[in-house]
Amino acid sequence: MSFIYSTAVGAAAAPNHVSPSAAGMPAEWEAHQRTWMAFPPPNETFGPTGSPTLDRARAAWTRVAQAIARCEPVTVVADPRDATAAREWLGTGIDVVEVPLDDAWLRDSGPTFVHQPDGSVAAVDWIFNGWGAQEWAAWGKDEAVAKAVAATTGAPVRASSLVNEGGGFHVDGEGTVLLTETVQLDPSRNPGATKESVEAEVSAALGTSKAIWLPRGLTRDYDEFGTRGHVDIVATFAGPGTILLHRQDDPAHPDHAVYLQLKAVLSGQMDAQGRPLRIIDVPAPTTLKDDEGWVDWSYINHYVANDVVVLCSFDDPNDAIAAGILERAYPGRTVELVDARDIFAFGGGIHCITQQQPAPREEAA
Repeated sequence: MSFIYSTAVGAAAAPNHVSPSAAGMPAEWEAHQRTWMAFPPPNETFGPTGSPTLDRARAAWTRVAQAIARCEPVTVVADPRDATAAREWLGTGIDVVEVPLDDAWLRDSGPTFVHQPDGSVAAVDWIFNGWGAQEWAAWGKDEAVAKAVAATTGAPVRASSLVNEGGGFHVDGEGTVLLTETVQLDPSRNPGATKESVEAEVSAALGTSKAIWLPRGLTRDYDEFGTRGHVDIVATFAGPGTILLHRQDDPAHPDHAVYLQLKAVLSGQMDAQGRPLRIIDVPAPTTLKDDEGWVDWSYINHYVANDVVVLCSFDDPNDAIAAGILERAYPGRTVELVDARDIFAFGGGIHCITQQQPAPREEAA
């Protein structure tokens, strides 16, 4: 089930429509040409073909795809063996392209789209190694997904030397990038990397000029099946100089201490344009635990599409509170709540399963 929260359209929308830089990765709230997703294949995470768990995953991914498709084109990558099932699940109006897959977290395995100086779109192909060569992960197929998606769009590809995933960074489109020390500096990802070397490659790939490093991510993300600290579940830009931050109020939850640590790190920071960061706290759902332990349920892991913000919901009293905060953070867009409990149960959220392809823009004067 999904719920719609409407926002007023008018002059108040200006903060999310500033003049972006000529080249580099645009902010997520800038105009999209389409959204890319992947269709869950049978694997160790989702279960075998015909299993209830795989059906749950496919239903959850489909809810997100259909919510976005009401506002912009959506293309879903499906393993050739699953293409027929994907078309049946997704229905009409959503394109399906066949690409071999190991998993369905396209934010991480797919390309990162950027603008070139002439306004055309190119794709960054990070090295993908299963979130730091984790024992449970398979990536023999997924490491080629970025090139395959880029080829479908016709976008030229820049191969990066950095092991990185799309969930491991956020940009404001004006030169600032959020990174996490336990992701880009992970020795299982980039052995011997330094902040300076990472920043140089991120700057070359994304057009950023300032990196703000968070020391860590949420607690659950360091469990066996976590990403070791993806930023897109704990903090995100929501406009120039504005950060949304996951706030856990219950001292019993270990993410309460994480919140205090990250709030201290971000407080007083400047963005690439010299603006002091405005930090907006977004309270976590009231649920503290599931069958696996402390939850990392988060409203930060939302997706900003054309005219809509697709927001994780958890059948929780704080769903409506989070929707109200995001209404104000993204004026001019509708906030649509989509149940994300099954997505989180499989290891991620709505942002993790989506990837924006920005619209080309006119060459800068």
